[in-house]
Amino acid sequence: MHTMTPRATSILPRLAPLAAAALLGACAMSTPMAPAFSQAGLPAAVQVPEGHRVAMETVGVGRITYECRAKKDAAGAFEWVFVGPEATLNDRWGRAVGKYYGPPATWESSDGSKLTGTQLAVAPAAAGSIALQLVKANPAMGSGAMQGVSHIQRVATRGGVAPQAACDAASLGRQQVVDYQADYIFWTPVAMR
Repeated sequence: MHTMTPRATSILPRLAPLAAAALLGACAMSTPMAPAFSQAGLPAAVQVPEGHRVAMETVGVGRITYECRAKKDAAGAFEWVFVGPEATLNDRWGRAVGKYYGPPATWESSDGSKLTGTQLAVAPAAAGSIALQLVKANPAMGSGAMQGVSHIQRVATRGGVAPQAACDAASLGRQQVVDYQADYIFWTPVAMR
């Protein structure tokens, strides 16, 4: 029968946490990473130009407000007009990492950095969903996650289209809020980060 020396028994309790950490590290390394966002299935109009890479992927979950207004250059006609969004930006694991609001359209990280942008292009989405969109980002305010972002894509949209409710003289000025969800993909030039 083999017995442990007092020295061996005093080392074992100290080695156990190290062994556990090594095992957890090995498991984490073997866990497959989520694939990087691919533009392959997107219409060309909303694809980010080559020479850029994904800096951050978020899922915006929120609401869009529309208001019934008189149509420009069409006497006696009315339409629902986009007023602005309000959404929480979540990472792929559902943790809030920022917010999106407007006007003007503003993406703000939880670290306080934020940016606005100018729409470059839109492309149709599935029926009942707001359009896909490509935005050229203005320089970020504050340092953090939004620093260096050059483009933002709105893809994988669900909901968010103008209400189906009547918009006429009787409802002029009335606002309607609709739920929506969209992926917001933030891009930086390859040389950044």
